[in-house]
Amino acid sequence: MAEEGALTFEKALEELEAIVEKLEHGQISLEESLAAFERGMELVSFCQARLQQVEKRVEILVERAGSFAFDPFSDGDEERA
Repeated sequence: MAEEGALTFEKALEELEAIVEKLEHGQISLEESLAAFERGMELVSFCQARLQQVEKRVEILVERAGSFAFDPFSDGDEERA
């Protein structure tokens, strides 16, 4: 994988989208397809790990009885279901 220190979630997602488009059009060789698929899987893994890191950090600070507590962030999906 490219230098992970320079890779951001946004760059990884952009590269992944380009790979998907390239694979969907099927105008590359089998070997190029395999290499693209492998790179895509690396990017998926990177993005999933990054999302998990961010999810763990996203907390809402709530003041309770003069002390502060952290509650997990909820995007409201539970309420919409």
